[in-house]
Amino acid sequence: MNPEANIKRRFRTQELDADEIQEPAPRSDAAGVEIGLNAAIVAVIDDEPVALVIREAEGATGQGDMLPFGPFSPIAHRTLESGLRSWVAEQTGLGLGYVEQLYTFGDRGRHAEPGDQSLHVVSIGYLALTETGHARDLQHGAWRSWYQYFPWEDWRKGRPEILAAEIEPRLRDWAQRPALRSAPVRPVPREDRIRICFGIDGGTWDEEKVLDRFELLYEAGLVDEARRDGREASSAWTGALPRLGVSMQFDHRRILATAIGRVRAKIKYRPVIFELMPDDFTLFELQKTVEAILGPHLHKQNFRRLVESAGLVEPTGDVKTQTGGRPAKLFRFRREVVLERPAPGVRVKAIRS
Repeated sequence: MNPEANIKRRFRTQELDADEIQEPAPRSDAAGVEIGLNAAIVAVIDDEPVALVIREAEGATGQGDMLPFGPFSPIAHRTLESGLRSWVAEQTGLGLGYVEQLYTFGDRGRHAEPGDQSLHVVSIGYLALTETGHARDLQHGAWRSWYQYFPWEDWRKGRPEILAAEIEPRLRDWAQRPALRSAPVRPVPREDRIRICFGIDGGTWDEEKVLDRFELLYEAGLVDEARRDGREASSAWTGALPRLGVSMQFDHRRILATAIGRVRAKIKYRPVIFELMPDDFTLFELQKTVEAILGPHLHKQNFRRLVESAGLVEPTGDVKTQTGGRPAKLFRFRREVVLERPAPGVRVKAIRS
């Protein structure tokens, strides 16, 4: 069977019957590579940051949700991005707006099959942003809060309980253990990496280090993907481990972590937050969207002064009456700011408790 056709058949639809899955034929050209295109599509719906996922079909592999993705065809797709847009439209019915390339994921074992005989898949990840109106037009797939996959990243109600209750004690335990033979060599000691990534023992929490935190949990064998992939660190734990977030197929949770870190960083120096907003919005709605993305609560008056003084928005002259209180002024993004300053982002400081 043609390898590209096999991959297309597997990921073209939202559901896949178990009896359609065929074992890949052995190949003699072990260096063969397939180029995959992955989309981390982000929106904010009802003040919740969500990612678009293809839900796992009933009776499937039990490995979790997937991000929309498919293979790049040099014949059918003029560019990598056009191939991505084509796959997303076919799988979800959603037309993408803002898109940027994230990273190339090529580690061996990312898409390992029994016997590891299929083509090695190198995936090019993309970040896409869409506003609420377009997000609700979804035909296939599902919007799911990204905090279901990364519950330790949600600081909107203070420090997440899962950190002190589950993650930090096990990471401290893991840091004291001798390194396994299969463990990667790191220039920074485990204790320092834990402090840098999770902000404990005198460290500072950096909301942009989403991927670093997930990679550390994976290396320690604490997430489902490490157990599924047969990592030696996961088998070193005795007893039942807590489920740290919802797992995803292949390395899609790693790709989503990369996307979250990118958008958290980028809203501080580029006005991409407005890609997630409708044309007209209140400053409170803008603040709730920024809070949803960054995780922590923001000081209301400081946020408003920052946004207005930075010239990011301008009043429309209208008000919104359906606020549950006093009518609120409506604003819109002032696009001229892109020409006025090289880094017109929302440079907010989070309040952490």
